[in-house]
Parts: sequence; C-alpha cells; structure tokens
Amino acid sequence: MTVTPLPTRGRPDVPGDLTGVHRPVIVIGGGQAGLSMSRCLSKVGVDHLVLERDEVAHSWKTYRWDTFCLVTPNWQCNLPDFPYGEGGFGGTDPHGFMVRSQIVEYLEAYRAFVDPPLLEGVGVNRLFRDDHGTYHLATTAGECTADQVVVATGGYHTPITPPLSQPLPDSVTQVQSQDYRSGAQLPPGEVLVVGSGQSGAQIAEDLHLEGRTVHLVVGDAPRVARFYRGRDVTDWLDEMGYYRMPVTEHPRREAVRAQANHYVTGRDGGRDIDLRAHARDGMRLYGLMTDHRDGVLHFNPDLTERLDHADEVSESIKDTIDKYIADRHLDVPAEERYTPVWQPTETTELRLADTDITSVVWCIGFRQNFSWVDVPVFSGRGAPGHQRGVTSAPGLYFLGLPWQWTWGSGRFSGVGDDARYLAERIRSQRGLTTAGGRGDVCNVLALGS
Repeated sequence: MTVTPLPTRGRPDVPGDLTGVHRPVIVIGGGQAGLSMSRCLSKVGVDHLVLERDEVAHSWKTYRWDTFCLVTPNWQCNLPDFPYGEGGFGGTDPHGFMVRSQIVEYLEAYRAFVDPPLLEGVGVNRLFRDDHGTYHLATTAGECTADQVVVATGGYHTPITPPLSQPLPDSVTQVQSQDYRSGAQLPPGEVLVVGSGQSGAQIAEDLHLEGRTVHLVVGDAPRVARFYRGRDVTDWLDEMGYYRMPVTEHPRREAVRAQANHYVTGRDGGRDIDLRAHARDGMRLYGLMTDHRDGVLHFNPDLTERLDHADEVSESIKDTIDKYIADRHLDVPAEERYTPVWQPTETTELRLADTDITSVVWCIGFRQNFSWVDVPVFSGRGAPGHQRGVTSAPGLYFLGLPWQWTWGSGRFSGVGDDARYLAERIRSQRGLTTAGGRGDVCNVLALGS
C-alpha cells in the first residue's frame, strides 16, 4: 500500500505567545509518542496542538553515545502509517540495527510525513484541571487550555545516582549514562561502570573495546541471546505472539513495568553481550555496590548469583523457543546451548587508591518525574495510574510509558497501537470539537484506510 500523507490541518497560529489559546486536545511531547499521537488524532479529525520542550528527536540527538544503535531489528520500527521499509521510511535493511544518526533521520522523516501542528521550544511547567473540567497548561510561552491532554513524554526522566555514605573523591570524574559519548570524553585511566542493564552493559563493552580497563558493577538485569536456531530471537518472540501480549495477560502483570530490560546489542550486525567473556578478557566484575567509605567501595558477594540469573533467563527463553519449534515440527537448525566461559571470585571491597579509576559512569536507570502534572492520578511512588493510558481524570491520558499495554508501548514497535487506541477514545468523548465536522472526519478516515 502506498501511504499518502494527510492534508495539512494548519500550522498553530500562536507565533510567540500561548496565553489564552485553547485547543480541544494538547499533546505534551514531540518525540515518537507525540508524533504518533498527532498522526492518529489527525486521522480521526481531531483538532490538536503538540508542544515540545526542545526539538523533535532531541533525546536521540543529545542523550545517546557515539556508537549507539538499536537493540531491536529495524523491522520493529513501525510508527503509525510509517513502517521502516517500503511505504514508509524506505529502509532496506529490516534485520539490521539503525545507528543514532539513522534513528534521528527516521524520526525527522516521520515528522515531515505527519506535518503535525507542533511548537518546539515550549516547555510545560504545570498542568492542572479546574472545577469545570478544563485543563490549564502553564508553559514557557504563556498559559493555554485544553479539553483533553495527552502526556507523551515517555517514562525515563531523572537519572538515578545511589546514596553513598561518603561522596567519591573530587579527582574522580562522574557522568550519567545519558551524558556518556565515548571514552575520549573521560580522563585517561580505568573506568568504573555502575549498572549492567541495556545502557550499562553496552557502555562497558564500548569502553572495553576501546582498550580501557573497565570495572563493571553488575545489576539484576537479565540477558538474552541475539540469535538462536537460525533466527534473531526477536523474530521468534514476535512469531510466538510475545510482543502482542497485553500487560493484563503477562505472568507478572503490572510488576513487569519495573523489570529491567534484557541486555543484548545490535552493534556490528548484532551479537550477545557475554559479561563472562569480557571478564575472561580483562573486564573486572563485581556484585551490587552498597557503599563508599574512606576511599573503599563495598560490594555484596552476589556476583555469581547475578551472572547465573542472567544466564538462566536467557536459557529459559531458548527453552520456550525450543518448545514452540517442537510443537510445530519446524525444520530449523539445532544449536548447542550456552556454556559459561568464566567463573567469578567474589570481591567485597575495592580500595580506590589501589586502582587507576579516574571516572565513573552511572547506569542504574531513571525515575519518572511527573511532578509538574498537578492532577491526582498518581501512585505513592509517583507513577501514573492508568488503564492503557486512560487515567481516572476525565480527559487526561499518558502515552509512551514502558509496558503501557504491551512490551512495545515505550518503543517504535508498539507506541502506534496505543496512540490509535487513545485517538479513538479521545474522539468518542462527548462535546469534543473535531476539525471540519463529521463529514470531514469521514473523509479523513477514508483517505487513511
């Protein structure tokens, strides 16, 4: 199918001041979630405005390291009406892994395709709802209002640094994972990487491949094989329906939203990240870091347990694939299972003076920060309460959260399904103004079908 862009719904007539501006719907955030929401709202004829604090693709341009690439294959990039390949972006390597510059190009091409009513450089400092049900947005360009609001700012906002009894010495350079670019930005010497989720494992590998001596504090993230029995593991999981499983059917239910992502890489065509192999080749691994006192780092003696758990999860995924293959009598190649190539010796203390550690990269995740949303829809931990993005406050929605509905909700693969769901929900609300009236809505829907 050839995808035809929708006709432009009109640029926002608010050149520098939002004071007094009202829209039926305002979308906060102009990344992949916000652009997806705009596309879906336009298709159902809903007048709206998108506000972006920085610029489209800002996080991808600013908060990724130099060798960053997707850990999921390009075919999973499937924003509404704009797939990675034919009929959309026109990419020719569906089983490859886009690097940072290509991801930015994909998003900027999608922005041009959607042609959203977007204002960049406008941040929202407070969102609240008055007694009449109208939403007020205090922005850096004045206060505007809306009947309904979609918060599409994702779920990773504030990087975490653990509390320590004593700060690290001033001589040690500290950076967060979002600020890491390459080893060239760090002073000469050894590097301590704290955390082994997707970012931590890849950054540790990046530094290791540069020839740095890396000390890695291993977290509780599981790992997954890149390829198994002739295919990328994500191909198997997609065929098995895992990526379409809603959170309500997941064995862990909503608890899965807090689960660390499996570490793997798309670098150099895709491969496993085997921390044991890196340790065999010189990387130094430790269990959970608990404290820093008097120049000594302290660790739990749980490195063996953490590595074993990561391997067990990877092998359990292979078990599931094996069962799927056997049940369907599929003719695919057999494959030997993973055999650990290194066994750890537990280290519970590391005196900084005995090392050449000159820098630390913190990679222990992010907290959500919706403190600016002054509407009572949050749990005690600050997470929004919702059902597939629909909150208990009429007209307030969230989009792009991890496991909002499926595994892909916070990713290029699944955010579009959630956006379509919310667009229909928003359109169905009584009293909502639509662009051009009912007849225009029907025409727009016909054009996009």
